[in-house]
Amino acid sequence: MRPRWKEIEGELPWLKTQYYDYDNDKEMVEKHKIDQNLPVFIFLDKDDKEITRLSGEPSKEELLKLIEEHKDK
Repeated sequence: MRPRWKEIEGELPWLKTQYYDYDNDKEMVEKHKIDQNLPVFIFLDKDDKEITRLSGEPSKEELLKLIEEHKDK
């Protein structure tokens, strides 16, 4: 999934992304209540509040659609 995100980041330079490892970043896993249904993509607003989340391996098109829907939040 990371290569897909890197491609999206190249197309949308304004997009801010962070990557966390389920086994090594326990603080973030707990903060965002992430279970073992991985990968998970959590979209946050400007105040660090969750807007939506998506689990599994969505297509690039699905990710771009979600980004577009939530980019102004």
